Amino acid sequence: MTDPAARAAELLADHRDSIDRLDAILVYTLGERFKHTQAVGRLKAAHNLPPSDPAREERQIERLEWLAKEADLDPEFAKKFLNFIISEVIRHHERMQK
Repeated sequence: MTDPAARAAELLADHRDSIDRLDAILVYTLGERFKHTQAVGRLKAAHNLPPSDPAREERQIERLEWLAKEADLDPEFAKKFLNFIISEVIRHHERMQK
């Protein structure tokens, strides 16, 4: 029989390893996303388009809320997370237009 404390420590380590891998995936995914939003920003700047697209942003938020529900993630958290990302993208786009 395995010592319960040792088994708990092993399970904790396994969960933490998974969290570390998922954190890396999130960072690399965000990096890839921002490469594309930077390209969009350059296109907008080159064609004198506004840095923000409120209609698209609203559609994206609705879509993410739906995805969050499907993933059993708090939709309000997902909305706040996407709003933060969108605000960063807009800030980058505004800088490109100066």
